Amino acid sequence: MARDGLPTLRIAVVGTGLIGGSVLRRLAQTEHEVVGWDPDPGTRTTGTDLGLSFADRLDDALAGRDVVFLCGPLSSLPTGLAEVVAAAPEHCVITDVGSTKMAVAEAAERAGLTDRFVGGHPMAGSERAGLAAATADLYVGAPWVLTPLGVPGLPAFRLLARLVLESFDARVVPLDATVHDDIVALASHIPHLLAGALATATDRSDVRAAVLSLAAGSFSDGTRVAGTPSARTTDMLLNNRAAIARRIGLVRAALDDLVDAVVTGDAERLLSCLSEGRHARLDLLARHTEPASREFNSGLDSGFGSGFGSGFGSGKDDEELAYLVELGASGGCVTGCRVDGDRVTYTVLRPATP
Repeated sequence: MARDGLPTLRIAVVGTGLIGGSVLRRLAQTEHEVVGWDPDPGTRTTGTDLGLSFADRLDDALAGRDVVFLCGPLSSLPTGLAEVVAAAPEHCVITDVGSTKMAVAEAAERAGLTDRFVGGHPMAGSERAGLAAATADLYVGAPWVLTPLGVPGLPAFRLLARLVLESFDARVVPLDATVHDDIVALASHIPHLLAGALATATDRSDVRAAVLSLAAGSFSDGTRVAGTPSARTTDMLLNNRAAIARRIGLVRAALDDLVDAVVTGDAERLLSCLSEGRHARLDLLARHTEPASREFNSGLDSGFGSGFGSGFGSGKDDEELAYLVELGASGGCVTGCRVDGDRVTYTVLRPATP
């Protein structure tokens, strides 16, 4: 039995690059029984050489599993989900680690998996790639988004929330899938575009060598994610193109304001624009949260044990789901989830009231 009553689970990690490999390496240090699988035979050999448990066949990896982490390139996730569903037990809870959520959520809904698929996005990473770059502590302290597909997904959400909190020491951020994609467009994906634009402009310039030799922290910080493997970034950006299109206008307008103020020599306007951005940056560095808790009646026991949670269908379940997604959208996170019979209690951090 894992700590706080979560049962020992049989878990599979499908796809073991940087993200999936880090999931596998962390779970290998816990009480849970975990096995990895990757479509690349060389990766499976590398994993075995590292002392990790790997199966040679996908169906062997999925046999008898309670939880599956579906990892791999974003564009492969809907197809990968269908392959996992075909081989995994009917009770198995499935999550993914993709940085966009709508495409795989729609695939799960089409497959009738609203009760046992919960999209996931651990928001940590590296410019490096592959299992050799994976680390067991990649997600410690990181926000880990979970996106339940409505009320039927709450029992699976509760299980995954406890697993993420207890095994990865991460912070669970519950969100609606569409809201998640809009948030990461501004928080992650458009920054990749901006970093790529600055690095590409430098590469095309006639002062490239001098820029690279004199570049200080601002250039290094501003272009860091441009070092991410380009195929991975392309996959990520194209899979969130709708949200990027919705949000890029804000960035263009802000940049136009700044550039126009510089070109016209409008010091007052430039100061105002820069001060607005500085305010947001300082808020990022000085965010304060305050603890809170909330208890819900979670219905009748589901038969999976105290780790999985309970049944669903009551108005209280609607209230629980609304509470969770509002918490995430407001900048809060779940730090604890305890299931006692028909009660579920969340401990959370909310942004402090100014």
